[in-house]
Amino acid sequence: MMGALSELARRSRQAGSDRELGFLLVNDTLDLAHYRQAALWLADEGVWSLSGVVQVDANVPYAQWLDAVARHLQTMGSDGPRLFSALDLPPELADQWAQWWPENGLWLASSAPGVTGGAVFVSDESWSQVATEAMHEWSEVWWHAFAAMHRPRMARLRGWRGRLSKALAWQADRPWWRQRRLLVVLLLLAVMGWPVRLTVLAPGELVPSSPLVIRAPLDGVIDVFHIQPNQPVQAQQPLFSFDEMVIQSRRDVAVQALATAQTDYRQTSQMALSDARAKPQLGLLLGKIEERRAEIDYLQEQLTRARVLAPQAGVVLMDDPSEWIGKPVATGERILRIAILDDVEVEAWVPMADAVRLEVGDEVSLYLSASPLSPVTATLRYMAHEAVQRPDGAYAYRVRAALSGKTAHRVGLKGTAKLQGGWVPLAYWMFRRPWATVRAYLGL
Repeated sequence: MMGALSELARRSRQAGSDRELGFLLVNDTLDLAHYRQAALWLADEGVWSLSGVVQVDANVPYAQWLDAVARHLQTMGSDGPRLFSALDLPPELADQWAQWWPENGLWLASSAPGVTGGAVFVSDESWSQVATEAMHEWSEVWWHAFAAMHRPRMARLRGWRGRLSKALAWQADRPWWRQRRLLVVLLLLAVMGWPVRLTVLAPGELVPSSPLVIRAPLDGVIDVFHIQPNQPVQAQQPLFSFDEMVIQSRRDVAVQALATAQTDYRQTSQMALSDARAKPQLGLLLGKIEERRAEIDYLQEQLTRARVLAPQAGVVLMDDPSEWIGKPVATGERILRIAILDDVEVEAWVPMADAVRLEVGDEVSLYLSASPLSPVTATLRYMAHEAVQRPDGAYAYRVRAALSGKTAHRVGLKGTAKLQGGWVPLAYWMFRRPWATVRAYLGL
C-alpha cells in the first residue's frame, strides 16, 4: 500500500493540469483502495470530476443529486476523513441513495487553503481503518497539488481585472493627454469607427437565368418520357409523349362520320335531279362535311402535339419522370424546364432580419456545399421588394445575381451566399443585430 501511495504522489507532482489531477484522483485511486464510484466536488464549481466519465454534464440527474449531497456533507464539517451512509442525509436525498450508490461512503474534505470542496468514494464493502488512513494521507498530498495548480473561474476574472486596472491606472508623472487610459479610449474609438463592408449570409443556389418552361399542350395523360433529368437535349428532340389512344379513337370516329356525311351528300345530289325538294338539303349536308373535316384536322393536330419536342438545345431540369407517367395533366400545366448551357446565375434568399440595403452591382459570393474552397463570384442584379414565403415557412427576399464569368458547376447546386453591401463603421457591423433585437423587445 505504501508503494501505491508513493506512486500516486509522484504522478500528482508530475500532472500537467488540474483536470489531469481530477482524473487521477477519481480513477487511479483504485491502486490504493477498492471502491465502485468516486467524485470530486468543488464548492464554487459543483461536480468537477467523475470516475469513468471524461466530461461531466451538470444537467443530468445524477450530477445534480451528487451536488446536493456534497453540499450537505460540507455543512456537516470534518477535518479528517468521514464515513457516511444514507442515514446521514436528509430524507429527500436518502431516498435516491440506492438508485446511485452502494452502502458505504467516504468523504475526504479539502485540506488546502483557498480551495473548498471534497472527494467522495463509495464502496460495496465497509471501509477499514487501514484503508481510511491511507485514503486520508493520499487526499492530503492530492489537495496540496491541486491547490497549487487550480485557478477558479472567479479568481481568473479577478486576476484579469487587476491587471487591467493596473494597466489603466492614473500616472501622476504624465500629463492628462498622455495618460494610458486616454490612449486606450482613443484606440477603441478608432477601431469602432474603422470602415468595414456590411455583409449578410443567406442560403443560395445556382439556377438557370432564363429557362424555357415546357407546359402541357393539351389535356391528357402522359404515356412515356424520352429523356432523363439533367440530360442535355438538342432542338426538336422528343421530350415526352401523351397517350394517343383516346385521340386516335376520336379521329377514327370522325373519319367514319365524314364518310357517312359524304355518302349522304352524294345520295341527296342524285335525288335533287328529279326532286326539287331535295335541293335545300344540299347546303346543310355540305356544312356537315366541312365540320367533319375540321374535326379531323383538329384531332390530327392533337396527335402531332401529343409528341412534345424540345424547342431549343439545353439541359433538362425536372424531378423523377416516373411521377408524371400515367398522371392526367391540364393544358398549360408546367412539366419541365430546359436551361440553356452557360446561362446560369445565383439565387439567394435573404432573411427579413438581414434585409440590409443592397444596390445593383454589389458583390455576391456563393460558397457551394460541394466545393466550399472555390466560391462562385457574381454581381447583384435585383432584390425583390416584397418578402415571399419559402417552403420551410420562413419569409425571405429573393435575390438574383449575374455570374462574373463562366462556371463548371451545374445548375441546382446549393450553398451559402455572402452578399456585400456598403461601407459601415465596425461598431455598426457588430451591434446591428443586437440593437435591433433590443429595440424589438423594448419597443423603442
